Amino acid sequence: MNSQLKRGLLEFCVLAVLKKGESYGYQIVKDVSRVIDMSESTLYPILKRLEAGEYVKSHSVEYNGRLRKYYQITQGGEYYIKEFLKDWNQVTEVYNFIKGVIEDE
Repeated sequence: MNSQLKRGLLEFCVLAVLKKGESYGYQIVKDVSRVIDMSESTLYPILKRLEAGEYVKSHSVEYNGRLRKYYQITQGGEYYIKEFLKDWNQVTEVYNFIKGVIEDE
């Protein structure tokens, strides 16, 4: 998959995981990796961007003597997903157009 396309989709995959409930880094990577490859080194910059945009918020909880940072989606994040899904309908139309032209050749 094209790296630019993948980068944009990963943000929404992370938000979709968090829509199900709060989670932490390793678990988010595990959940997203079921549909698209992702590493922890890719995840944390995404989480920073999403947090800076106020699409997610975080808090720390002690787990096995260490602090674990949990993330949860905000109302802004939920709105961001809805807008993405509206835009995706246009992407689907473009995809179908390109595919139709190529198949007609």
